[in-house]
Amino acid sequence: MISIEGLTKIFSTTTKNRITAVDDLTLDIKEGEIFGVIGYSGAGKSTFVRLVNRLEEPSAGKVVIDNQDITTLNSNQLRLTRQEIGMIFQHFNLLWSRTVKDNIAFPLEISGVPKREREERVGELIKLVGLAGRENAYPSQLSGGQKQRVGIARALANRPKVLLCDEATSALDPETTNAILDLLVDINEKLGLTIILITHEMHVIRKICNQVAVMEEGRIVEQGDVLDVFLHPKQRVTKKFVEQVMGTEGEHNGVEELVNMYESGKIVRLHFVGESANQALISHVARSFNIDINILQGKITQMQQGAYGTLFVQIDGHTDEIERAITYITDETSVEVEVVRNVE
Repeated sequence: MISIEGLTKIFSTTTKNRITAVDDLTLDIKEGEIFGVIGYSGAGKSTFVRLVNRLEEPSAGKVVIDNQDITTLNSNQLRLTRQEIGMIFQHFNLLWSRTVKDNIAFPLEISGVPKREREERVGELIKLVGLAGRENAYPSQLSGGQKQRVGIARALANRPKVLLCDEATSALDPETTNAILDLLVDINEKLGLTIILITHEMHVIRKICNQVAVMEEGRIVEQGDVLDVFLHPKQRVTKKFVEQVMGTEGEHNGVEELVNMYESGKIVRLHFVGESANQALISHVARSFNIDINILQGKITQMQQGAYGTLFVQIDGHTDEIERAITYITDETSVEVEVVRNVE
């Protein structure tokens, strides 16, 4: 669907001072995928997404969308192609003198769509994004989440194949952010849209994305399936993003403090991946074996591919029975087991 090869953007601030915002970036995005691009401020991610629809002109490389290289198009061809690439922004970019329905209709007016067809399309989009009853409101009368819903509806007006989201939830509170992310998933499923999501928040990535690319200093330093990246982060910056969501920084130190509370058994780290985290594993093991299990600490979070997380537990009982329980977890489930410490 989208193939990007050697994409580079260099800004020249003076004759001698050049800043490489995007540096030889190459990636492929499948049709119908929600693809996340994450990085801290200055990583180049916003410049990257603006290169995808040529709001910024690339210094080198090419962007192929649906078998068409948009870097070779003239201005008239680009104008038509952009109708197939919707974009939503962090600060909404609404027309404050226009109502909700008129904001949504604006790109259709520019495209020359007849009035009756415009009205029908606007009505469809208002229902899709959950703004029924707010058609005649002005942006100043809307909440942040409602404004972003208008922005999404406007971006969808011309029935695009691709939706670009540049920090689309960064200005919203957590509850509203989750509602907007749920809406994007719904749109992705109903319309089959390919979505590129730019963010600096890992919880946004884990909630709705299938694939993720991590950017640092204009380059992609890590890329893959979101669950794989969570499980095995390789780069320092990726590990920091995972810690944002999981709160794993210093977790072993915290467990060491808790170990002193117990005089026997084993301290075990259980690493849950996918559907297994939704099973009542702890209670099942406690019933099936003559052992006691105490949960010390941990966290499990939901992702598109299922659940992911870690629990630290203390298992107490006869040594043979503890080993039988650990063997069962290792052999009969997908949960990874690590004995952190024998307390005896």
